Amino acid sequence: MTALLRQSEPIVVPVALGVRAYDIIIGRGLLASLGERIKTLRPGARVAIVTDETVAAHHLAATETALEAASIGSARIVVPAGEGSKSYAIFEKVCEAIIAARVERNDLIVALGGGVLGDLAGFAAASARRGLDFVQVPTTLLSQVDSSVGGKTGINSRQGKNLVGAFHQPVLVVADSALLDTLPKREFRAGYAEVAKYGLLGDAAFFTWLEKNWQDVFAGGPAREHAIAVCCRAKAGIVARDERETGERALLNLGHTFGHALEAGCGFSGRLLHGEAVALGMALAFEFSAKKGLISAADAARASAHLAAVGLPTHVKDVPGGVPPVDILMELIAQDKKVKRGTLTFILVRGIGQAFIEKNTDATEVRAFLTDKLK
Repeated sequence: MTALLRQSEPIVVPVALGVRAYDIIIGRGLLASLGERIKTLRPGARVAIVTDETVAAHHLAATETALEAASIGSARIVVPAGEGSKSYAIFEKVCEAIIAARVERNDLIVALGGGVLGDLAGFAAASARRGLDFVQVPTTLLSQVDSSVGGKTGINSRQGKNLVGAFHQPVLVVADSALLDTLPKREFRAGYAEVAKYGLLGDAAFFTWLEKNWQDVFAGGPAREHAIAVCCRAKAGIVARDERETGERALLNLGHTFGHALEAGCGFSGRLLHGEAVALGMALAFEFSAKKGLISAADAARASAHLAAVGLPTHVKDVPGGVPPVDILMELIAQDKKVKRGTLTFILVRGIGQAFIEKNTDATEVRAFLTDKLK
């Protein structure tokens, strides 16, 4: 779907999961309506807002005002910003704060923040008092188009990214595109990697649209909301068909096997943001597919050219300070959640918009490919 959506009313994308179905609401200025939406969804509920220090400075007061306007009581739980908060220590802090705030089983957690915060708060909601409902209010492009939808929650292990967690669906996602106005340009670019991913993995027409319209997406307005809605519709459909990633949902990990290894190898630091790692991982996945003869070199070059055009890394040398040696990267890849009985699984492509799951990928072939790229 690439015809530009022009409407003043919010865009509603349903996630069809039976009794656990919920809506993604997309539009500008939606944060002010959060209290009324929660009041309609859970009359009488109290709320604990989990956010980070950076987001709190921009949006916590407005969130509390929206809740107060609907006569909803709230507590605030603020954690440090950054990937480091997806840790056992901060997870414990959030769970203890939820319990200390006397949040009950019929109350709600509001995850106000980007992908890191949403994963952390969602996992705490899945765990505290043996499970609390939660609302996602994503504040980054990456979280609005990807991580806030689908119920994957969790924290990082020393062994790798997102290795401790749970599937726990939100009861509502409120994606206010105006919140993206406060994002640093680098953060917005990093989020755009996940937007491009949806075109590259399953929608060639959308990818072509992005090639022509990405500057309008960055500028804001109807093009931005259209792109968010297209991505959310794509993910909602995949999640409805394969909620717990037993098949098709693994396609959403295009670029993530290489990307997660690179991100972990850089210490989950500011050297390589998650979205930047995904962009680099997608470029590598396309190049690996070309090396295997699955796609043309021209298709691989086209995918990388678009990512590079928006300012995302597409070569290992683009990572400040370099990346770990091949042995370490292979160890990290071996910890990927798609590994089955020790064999590697990669998301590869047969063309733009034609991703597929390759099981039993030859580790020797992967090692040789990475060795060549690290020269």
